[in-house]
Amino acid sequence: MATRAIPPGAAIGRPLDRVDGLAKVTGQARYSADVPAEGVAFAVAVNAAVARGRVASIDTSRALAHRGVLTVITHADAPWPDHAPARTDLEEPEGGVLWGRPDQGLHLVLRDDRVRYPGQPIAVVVAETLEAAEYGAKLVSARYEAQIPRSDLDAALRTQTPFLPPGSQLMPAGDPVDTRRGDPETALAQAAHTVDQDYSTPMEHHQQMEPHATLAEWRGDRLTLHDASQGVHIRQGAIAAAFGLPRENVRVISKFVGGGFGGKGRAWPHVVLAALAARAVARPVKLVLSRDQMSSMVGYRAAHRQRLRLGADADGRLTAIAHDNIQPTAAHDTYLEATAKSTRALYACPNVSTSHRLVRFDVGVPTSTRAPGKAPGIFALESAMDELAFTTGIDPIELRLTNYAETDPRADRPWSSKGLRACYAVGADRFGWESGPIRPRRRREEPWLIGRGMASSVYPGFRAPATARCTLHPDGTAHVESGTLDFGVGTYTTMAQVAAETLGLPFEKVRFDLGDSALPEAPVIGSSRTMASVGSAVRAACQQARAAAVQRAPDSDGDLAAALATIDVPLTAEASVAPGDEWDRFGIHAFGAHFCEVGVDADTGIVRIRRYVTAMDGGRIINPKLARSQIVGGVIWGIGMALMEETRTDLVTGQNVNTSFADYLIPVNADIPDIDVVFVEPEDRHANPLGVKGIGELGIVGAAGAIANAVFDATGLRIHDLPISPDKLLAAL
Repeated sequence: MATRAIPPGAAIGRPLDRVDGLAKVTGQARYSADVPAEGVAFAVAVNAAVARGRVASIDTSRALAHRGVLTVITHADAPWPDHAPARTDLEEPEGGVLWGRPDQGLHLVLRDDRVRYPGQPIAVVVAETLEAAEYGAKLVSARYEAQIPRSDLDAALRTQTPFLPPGSQLMPAGDPVDTRRGDPETALAQAAHTVDQDYSTPMEHHQQMEPHATLAEWRGDRLTLHDASQGVHIRQGAIAAAFGLPRENVRVISKFVGGGFGGKGRAWPHVVLAALAARAVARPVKLVLSRDQMSSMVGYRAAHRQRLRLGADADGRLTAIAHDNIQPTAAHDTYLEATAKSTRALYACPNVSTSHRLVRFDVGVPTSTRAPGKAPGIFALESAMDELAFTTGIDPIELRLTNYAETDPRADRPWSSKGLRACYAVGADRFGWESGPIRPRRRREEPWLIGRGMASSVYPGFRAPATARCTLHPDGTAHVESGTLDFGVGTYTTMAQVAAETLGLPFEKVRFDLGDSALPEAPVIGSSRTMASVGSAVRAACQQARAAAVQRAPDSDGDLAAALATIDVPLTAEASVAPGDEWDRFGIHAFGAHFCEVGVDADTGIVRIRRYVTAMDGGRIINPKLARSQIVGGVIWGIGMALMEETRTDLVTGQNVNTSFADYLIPVNADIPDIDVVFVEPEDRHANPLGVKGIGELGIVGAAGAIANAVFDATGLRIHDLPISPDKLLAAL
């Protein structure tokens, strides 16, 4: 193993193998659905057959008569505790921060006869076996008083006035909904060159390899959940609030998560169903969503309609940017993505306005999806920048360098660090970028039209409060803990690297544990903030533990291994860290540049990715091997976003129709070339104590724009509406 060769204090920056890799490839890693429980029963949700209306009646008799079925729970007999807050009045969510509380909507599960969105659970069948529960669910029948669902975004835009709830001013991370600096309208009217285009991206679903799954068990009024989650502490709080329990009465465990991408960040109805079912039968209950239910019972990336207007002078210098976004949200909850947020920071421009608005739909509530807001927003911005480059006859990289923001344009403050200029240079060199104006359809290899495109990437350097604990043992080992998660990114490994480096111990002497709400509190895993947040806490806890051990052994000359040899009981230190005023003093972002070559079959409209290079500034890189995997994964997401992914809805019934991998297209190995990843590494000590920025989302941001720009270069056709499917190209080729 590579880890055995790592000397003390030299773990960070090494491409170490995952410490949990062997467990995963041999099947020893237990995901939530794999956890055994004595006397376990199985639950299957029954989903509404309409998208809007009421359940007039529900017949469970045939299901109850089926062999092995233990019970069927409906809104009429759901075993909610008397002290659980009954809230069914959430049709118009209150104003304030524009994303639903983690527990909002959970109070509606099996509370009344209303059907608010397609796929809403109206019952849950509990049985001795999974097969009996699945068949029992098919035997439940319901009669509905159906209403016509609001499912068509185009119709909604014709009939609704896009809105914000009264008093709403902030989005996630406290950003304002709308911003304005200068006078964009006047600058646009006076610009030598303008771009004014609409861009759209469709509803998309996360499609994690591991479906959402929960194992629930009650012991008196204490509930334990083994749950596929991105945040055990936020899940703990949401379920405790929904059931009216003290938070300490709920324990959430999630040792391995098979993909999250934002979709497992908040609690969804199936978690409540599992808990209600376990309460009803007084035994552990396991509930795993089917792939079909993954398209209705949990969140998704909302569709976006964006208008992007650019103004520039004769030299291509931006004089105005106006970015306006509309997206649908649920009738019973509110969620809004900060789609235009990065537009405020990426380029130097004196006159900029951004806005966000919502329309109501009869859908489940949207949620965070990899690079929420930024992936669709930067697709629009970088497509518009390419259109401006074509209009002005300026090389796309030169245009971006002409408008390079040397300081954060939102507040004229310095960047904590910025390697974007180096990303352009290094990426262009590795790709073999040919400078000059965009001249579409100049390369052809029959029947392929060949095109090249590039785009910028940017993502905020988030950080949240976190706590970690370090225990040093007399045998020279360290056990470090925090209630963070690992959904495939390598957290078990990278946190151990931080601990080993800080302690000065060999890597194999350090063990990191996570995934339990009983451990020190950590933020939900998302927004590329785990290493900046939890890693900083791990570093602080290890510093304190090391200092205490060395202080106890003054003759050790600062050598921790020697100090530990003198103690006879474990020594523990716990540290909590939180952001300071760095966000006020600096603009903190990660940056990158994508370069892509595509081939477009002139006879079929099929697009193939031929070459891909991406250069990334993610600050200090803890593990280059795992970091590369993160970027590659993000780029693959971007390829899917650009060319394939789209959740389709029947506008009459309101139901999603492509709910399996046979119909919902995602990239497979044959669709992906070798992706060349290079890191430009300006260590960022202003952002956080570790000097990292976070890269989990960075790879997808801008990828769809680079591909769309390459398709234009190949064909001369500008596709403004993702995905760039063959039918859209064939209609114009």
